[in-house]
Amino acid sequence: MSLSEWLVTKRKVTLKNNIKETKLKVPEGLWVKCNSCGFLMNQRTLNNNFKVCPPCEFHFPTSSQDRIIQLLDINTWQPLNQNLASTDPLGFYDRKPYSNRLNDMRNKTGLYDAVQTGLGKIDNTLIALGVMDFRFMGGSMGSVVGEKLTRLIEKATTMKIPIIILCASGGARMQEGMLSLMQMAKISSALQKHQSCQLPYFTILTSPTTGGVTASFAMLGDLIIAEPNALIAFAGRRVIEQTIREDLPENFQTSEYLFKHGFIDLIISRTQLRNKFKQILKLYK
Repeated sequence: MSLSEWLVTKRKVTLKNNIKETKLKVPEGLWVKCNSCGFLMNQRTLNNNFKVCPPCEFHFPTSSQDRIIQLLDINTWQPLNQNLASTDPLGFYDRKPYSNRLNDMRNKTGLYDAVQTGLGKIDNTLIALGVMDFRFMGGSMGSVVGEKLTRLIEKATTMKIPIIILCASGGARMQEGMLSLMQMAKISSALQKHQSCQLPYFTILTSPTTGGVTASFAMLGDLIIAEPNALIAFAGRRVIEQTIREDLPENFQTSEYLFKHGFIDLIISRTQLRNKFKQILKLYK
């Protein structure tokens, strides 16, 4: 072995003995990458910006509890009927019983069903608020969702206060069959009575808002507001294209497309929603 080779070998051995391997463990979920622009950000940065990407304003999915905090005045939320829970009236079974799915969702989300309802204040104005949560079986509308929203509307009518319903849903819940479809008429009927008292009703459409929810109370608001680039639809793109046998535009079923064609009234970023409602509610006083 030459002198140069010996020195190289000795150096490697010395470095290996002197350098201690350290394993850095980065907590899971600490960093988030934007699905739209690829921007890498700290989870705290995202949360502080209402879960909206700072550079491109992509709206990340968020929970009903977060939305309540983002929209209402601090410590004004008063939940209603929060322990109302679905049963399994049809004994529905696919890969596992519907009752088991409900239990799994309750354990995962901490919610009894796919909507939270209650009273709260925006800039000291009392409102009735319903917030759907897509985490619970895709925000699907079953008997409990319909019942909780109907009771909320009836209470708002009695108290003569505005209603805001924030929609996030895949549509009617197939595990409850016709019972879920009946909720469309029940909620719409309660809204008609609310409107007959000349009381305001506002809907906020988030991504996604589809199926029977879109076909009923989501599109009945006196003012229909949507988040940017939200998916808003009744049937899926493929079903429509196969039915009409035509290709649809790329931005079909987005909030921007619907706004351009007059189906919704406003597109408001989640970061500005509370401030906008402060202005809107003043017009209805």
